[in-house]
Amino acid sequence: MPHTLTSVPLTPLLLPEDPETALTALQHALDEVHRGEHAIAPLTDPAAADGLPRTVPAGTAVVLSTSGSSGVPKRTLLSRNALLASAQASAERLGGAGDWLLCLPPGFVAGFQVISRAVLGGTRVSALAGGHFDPAGFAAAARAMPAGRRYTSLVPTQVQRLLADAESREALGGFDKVLIGGARLDEQTGARLRAVTDAVITYGMTETCGGCVYDGRPLDGVRVRIVDDIVHLGGEVVADGYLDAAEQPFYLEGETRWYRTADRGRWSRGLLEPLGRIDDLINTGGVKVSAVAVEQALTGVAGVQAAVVLGLPDREWGEAVGAYVVSQPGFSPPEAAVLREAVRRLLGRAAAPKRLLVGGELPLLPNSKIDRRRVRELLAGNGIGAEL
Repeated sequence: MPHTLTSVPLTPLLLPEDPETALTALQHALDEVHRGEHAIAPLTDPAAADGLPRTVPAGTAVVLSTSGSSGVPKRTLLSRNALLASAQASAERLGGAGDWLLCLPPGFVAGFQVISRAVLGGTRVSALAGGHFDPAGFAAAARAMPAGRRYTSLVPTQVQRLLADAESREALGGFDKVLIGGARLDEQTGARLRAVTDAVITYGMTETCGGCVYDGRPLDGVRVRIVDDIVHLGGEVVADGYLDAAEQPFYLEGETRWYRTADRGRWSRGLLEPLGRIDDLINTGGVKVSAVAVEQALTGVAGVQAAVVLGLPDREWGEAVGAYVVSQPGFSPPEAAVLREAVRRLLGRAAAPKRLLVGGELPLLPNSKIDRRRVRELLAGNGIGAEL
């Protein structure tokens, strides 16, 4: 009787700072991973290897950490089958395999999946020269890509920077699809992006191999349901669990593996509409306020480029609505009265931010997602910013 493996070695893979070298290392490692020889744990910090086990369950391809934007990062087990299902479903929805421009850190799921899709699809990946994202570098890298179908994956802060530059805005038009994820894309920026390229708004997370819902529609093989206003995602793309985490929001129902997200959501005209994280619902004076709705109201004000809204501890109200606002280049900082009135008019008096802070740019994590813990520190008065 042949021996059945129950575990495979886990190899920490310290990614070089140079993006082209990191790209080559990951491509080589993924080739080996998909032959079932071992699993990898991509790292950007050697200290992150502490506590990693020597082996992981057989079938595991990669251990990826979540971003930790709202809490402690979790090491997530993604199987070879999950990566393959994700790559195949994504390629089918996008219109076929294509070459990719890597603009996100490969140690987190969005950047990692750019490389994984290319490896599994037999296509090429180009990296930004120098590893620094800026409009000129993006435009240069896009021009240097070979002919054929071309894709890239971006976060909203990157989109805003590219649209503000004529050269990179033109370069966006050379892509067959531009995937956007990691945070909400405001309506104004979304409309400007769609005027120059075919944008795809993705929804997903590390626990689902990244985006598994495109423009509100689940990829083939992905199941979505709303339970008590919470989004649950199911299918082969779902992770096998976390390493060393007490809470495991994964469950089996029949032969389908499900992940209970931390996001609220609803169906709107047959499309999934994420409504923000569970902890984004602010209870202020007994009134529940959606942080996402307040962000949408603020970014609708002329001169506002971005806004992050959080609930802050408050003795009188329980929680107070706090907002960190970034003004558009060339605009004067918005007046507090104007911002509060815009929110009050749309959402009511309770939703108007009691603490407003304007900054020059959003605090970001290494994977270009918003650093919400740092925003909370700033709003609490532990950082630099101009209070309005």
